[in-house]
Amino acid sequence: MTEVQNNAVSLLTEFDVNLFRSGTHHHVYNKLGSHITELNGQKGTSFAVWAPNANEVSVVGNFNGWDRSANPMQPRADHSGIWEGFVPAIGNGEYYKYFVKTGSGYEVEKGDPYAFHWETPPHTATVVWDLNYEWNDAEWLESRKKSPPLSKPISIYEMHIGSWRRKHEEEDRFLTYRELALELPEYCKYMGFTHIEFMPVMEHPFYGSWGYQLTGYFAPSSRFGTPQDFMFLIDALHQAGIGVILDWVPSHFPTDEHGLGYFDGTHLYEHADPRQGFHPDWKSFIFNFGRNEVKSFLISNAIYWLDKFHIDALRVDGVASMLYLDYSRNEGEWIPNQYGGRENLEAVAFLKEFNSTVHLYFPDVFTVAEESTAWPGVTQPIANGGLGFDMKWMMGWMHDTLSYFQKEPVYRSYHQGQLAFSMHYAYSEKFTLPLSHDEVVYGKNSLINKMPGDSWQQFANLRLLYGYMYGHPGAKLLFMGADFAQRHEWRHDFSLDWDENLNPAHRGIQNILRDLNVLYQSEPALYERNFSPEGFQWIDNQDAINSVFSWIRKGNREEDHLIFIGNFTEVVRNNYRIGVPKPGYYKEIFNTDNLKYGGSDLVSRDTMESYPIPKHGLGHSIPMTLPPLGLIVLKFESGFDWL
Repeated sequence: MTEVQNNAVSLLTEFDVNLFRSGTHHHVYNKLGSHITELNGQKGTSFAVWAPNANEVSVVGNFNGWDRSANPMQPRADHSGIWEGFVPAIGNGEYYKYFVKTGSGYEVEKGDPYAFHWETPPHTATVVWDLNYEWNDAEWLESRKKSPPLSKPISIYEMHIGSWRRKHEEEDRFLTYRELALELPEYCKYMGFTHIEFMPVMEHPFYGSWGYQLTGYFAPSSRFGTPQDFMFLIDALHQAGIGVILDWVPSHFPTDEHGLGYFDGTHLYEHADPRQGFHPDWKSFIFNFGRNEVKSFLISNAIYWLDKFHIDALRVDGVASMLYLDYSRNEGEWIPNQYGGRENLEAVAFLKEFNSTVHLYFPDVFTVAEESTAWPGVTQPIANGGLGFDMKWMMGWMHDTLSYFQKEPVYRSYHQGQLAFSMHYAYSEKFTLPLSHDEVVYGKNSLINKMPGDSWQQFANLRLLYGYMYGHPGAKLLFMGADFAQRHEWRHDFSLDWDENLNPAHRGIQNILRDLNVLYQSEPALYERNFSPEGFQWIDNQDAINSVFSWIRKGNREEDHLIFIGNFTEVVRNNYRIGVPKPGYYKEIFNTDNLKYGGSDLVSRDTMESYPIPKHGLGHSIPMTLPPLGLIVLKFESGFDWL
């Protein structure tokens, strides 16, 4: 619905304004910003921007020679602080900004907070843009509705668009969204990943921020193409059966002058007091989560990506920094809440509203929290006092696991409890196991170079790590480059070292990950009870002398149960006896030491028979050979004919 106000096309009704001011306009991106429309039969573009403390606002751009007086905007009469204007005869592709002037004489040119497209950095103008696109993923969207997302295997490939591959022959340029669409879906499908997770694609002025310092919340970065080009990439992934997760950053935003900070000469989007409104680690502004118009901006932004771009999940960055008022602050550098506590009550309420709104409109979409503390109930329903996320990154598992694996095997016997500890809290939340980009930067080393020993032992350790990860309850996430054991740390200015995949050892890592994804998706025991304590049982986690762990992953049917045995030393364990839950014949269905992965090929190709010799509190057991730095998986094949 449009109406004429102050000789401008207004897309905003009184109802829209009331929703916006109450913090509940979940589709305000259809109203604020720039929109191609008509006034009195003349085509042009309407503009609307929230700047309640400005004395003057105008639209400047190529079309008027950036003349600040050529196209003034008018404030709405309802005191909403929204300014509106109409510029005839301009449309798709026009560059523009808002010129804002305050009563104190402060003048600035700002990008449009609701713009769908931005000029390619280092340029900073916003662009009038139409989002029309003909989607071809109806089958995917329909299939998404058929079962809850967490009832299926979730294996995530995390990637940074600018450094996955590059065109070396063309000055090492980025691949475009459309070029990625020709390669990425096929690769993910080949590798068996169920989802791709893009580090933030929203427009960001500094490429080295990896997208975590956003100015264009509603615009995919123009470094790689247009919004429709990004839609084309998502469309191609969906048609290949790959879900798409976006990193979303509501925790903070950069201080660049053309961005959201000090937008109308006041701290409009951020808190005025730096003890609340400035992040000391990231040197960025913190959103004022208690301001209704800011809530409308952020929550509608989340809905926008699900609505206009068919995104399947949002991973929320920096949740811990939002929840605690004293996050990364010393005494005296933060303001307690109204009860004297350190909890950010406004951020807690915002996160609950975000999750309830997302699930209201898109019940088949899931949300993931990057939350590194013991905040209770992150993935509990809001009705039960939780934050309402579907999953949470299991940061404790990641830290303990990598710390354990970095130790020489001879010392691992002293740290048996470190690897077993995660099962004490594995079902306190619904977890994703992350081996993310954060673990392979800033001198932390690549995953393969974290592993101790000579080259063979490093690769064996990495194969063991991946086997253990896939045998552990929870969704899985792996950062690009780790899929073929890249030696270099991740470098955002360079392509991954794909030539390493010519080496058989690196190709073996790719092969094992592919087979682990196949195992994950074909064995119900690995996903049916992924988030339920009924899905896991230790056989033995106390054999510190041998550094051996064994456990059972359970499906809904007993015949689907799997037995995992991991030998975390380089010593072959001959005649090692494992208790089994029922008598009969067992088949080895997976072994990280397989020759095709680069292992020593200590695999069992024959059916194993259990014996009525009690072990590990179970009535029957099987003697077996455990490969060095290896993990094997057994599955019950049949009972004895004579029983």
